[in-house]
Amino acid sequence: MAAPDLAAVPAAVVDPVMRFLADQRLIATPAEPVTIEGAFVERMRDQASDMVLTAMNFLGVRYRRGGDTAENGFDCSGFTRHVFEMSVGKVLPRRADEQAKTAGLLSIKREELKPGDLVFFNTMRRTFSHVGIYVGDGKFIHAPKPGGEVRVDDMGASYWTRRFTGARRADLGLDAAPADTSAPRQPTASARNVY
Repeated sequence: MAAPDLAAVPAAVVDPVMRFLADQRLIATPAEPVTIEGAFVERMRDQASDMVLTAMNFLGVRYRRGGDTAENGFDCSGFTRHVFEMSVGKVLPRRADEQAKTAGLLSIKREELKPGDLVFFNTMRRTFSHVGIYVGDGKFIHAPKPGGEVRVDDMGASYWTRRFTGARRADLGLDAAPADTSAPRQPTASARNVY
């Protein structure tokens, strides 16, 4: 799937979220500045849900075992739990394996992944021991390990490909257009803005 061409969108101001997505190669690099509005928001919804945009605010937050806040750090399931609650109001269980078994989350195939889906991996010799959020273009955002920080990784890397154990999607209406697309969603005070 080709990234949307941002150069086709006329605008005067570069939006920091779009700049980040372009820097991460999740969308085409704009030839000229862009803003989030109108038809562009509709096209971007195919690439990044509100959940993904919320998750991006936490890039660089340090890993902490048992952590579930930006101030104290995140472990993988604390991160996904926090992002789900902040962005869509759904409270997930605390552990990755419990999140994979949560009622209301549908099991989906890897080739059906959409931004905002949970992706699970076997990193501790047990299925569903690690979780992240799919961001599109074969990439996911997660809190990886002690000494690390929230980052975007490529699921196509051999490490992640060998360990992928499944994906789940919440029926949250992520494909529906938002009621108000006149302004970008603002991060909350607890979000760490790293644009």
